[in-house]
Amino acid sequence: MHIREFLTRLTANMAMALIVVASGSCGAAAQGLRPARRPRPLVAIVADNAGTETTDLMIPHAVLSRCGAADVVVVAPEPGRITLMPALAISAQLTLAGFDERYPGGADYVVVPALHQADNDRILSWLVRQFARQANIAGICEGARVLGKAGLLDGREATTHWYAAQDLRKAYPTMRWVNDRRYVVDRGIMTTTGVSASLPASLVLVEAIAGRQRAQELAAQLGIRDLGEGHDSGRFHLGAAHVWRVIANTALLWRHETVEIAGQDGLDGIALALTADAWSRTYRSQAVLTAPAGSPELLPSRDGLLLHTQPAQAGALPLSLQGDLPAAAHLERALAAIAARYGRSTAALVALQLEYAWPG
Repeated sequence: MHIREFLTRLTANMAMALIVVASGSCGAAAQGLRPARRPRPLVAIVADNAGTETTDLMIPHAVLSRCGAADVVVVAPEPGRITLMPALAISAQLTLAGFDERYPGGADYVVVPALHQADNDRILSWLVRQFARQANIAGICEGARVLGKAGLLDGREATTHWYAAQDLRKAYPTMRWVNDRRYVVDRGIMTTTGVSASLPASLVLVEAIAGRQRAQELAAQLGIRDLGEGHDSGRFHLGAAHVWRVIANTALLWRHETVEIAGQDGLDGIALALTADAWSRTYRSQAVLTAPAGSPELLPSRDGLLLHTQPAQAGALPLSLQGDLPAAAHLERALAAIAARYGRSTAALVALQLEYAWPG
């Protein structure tokens, strides 16, 4: 079956089958955060221009923007382009210095994705100042490495991506490691498990900002079934089959391909992030965002991010985000499509990297 036909059928089937019931609560975690100092809280998402994890940044930005009760801004050491890992690029909305000038009292919440440079001194000193000014700090996935470098995990309960856990435990012996929880909050510091935890963790922040009802409403709109903190950490580990799949897929150089996502104004940042992130972790494909020749290079997302685009290429695999699916369901859609094109072992490898309990 052609990939476009497959995705059309899959979209229709998932839309009919999806019944969203947001179970669990993030209330205890939300209560562990410091009260916001502003009636309308200010959220800063910090990025490294040289590399910031795609989903860790784009999902909190979209979820917190859509809650309608906070102002959200992406900040970076330098103005201009922020390269996202493993796919896409956006523009910074403020520099760190520009943020400090505009908001001398600091943010109410700071989100820290996994960064290319966990030891960037400018970012670390900025985080320390923000925390001293009573900001809550949320380290998404391996953003915990950055928090550790800033001294914010010492003596605290914490978690992180399964792959980074052992290194963090060795580096910060006073940190109290927590298994089997997607997110952990300890005295104004939140940490989460791997990439896919960015969705429930973002809703913890929504509950803290706008209340439980708003968090549950937003979860239902996005297609998130479970808001709870439960997580089976033991199922995520690198096995021989995963290593072999990486080697085999990497070796198939003549079968590597570019996956093109057609850009348009108002593109859903959650759907885009989950799709591009997943397709760029197969070791067979790389996702890019394209626009027609002659179009502006910068394309606004639905939630106000400026996305960098590139011209379409001949011979690339076209991929559309259109379809009657809640935003969060695009991860399952991507994994199913990857399994159909490259095999189930490749889709399982992608799910492992995203720390997502894929039943496929």
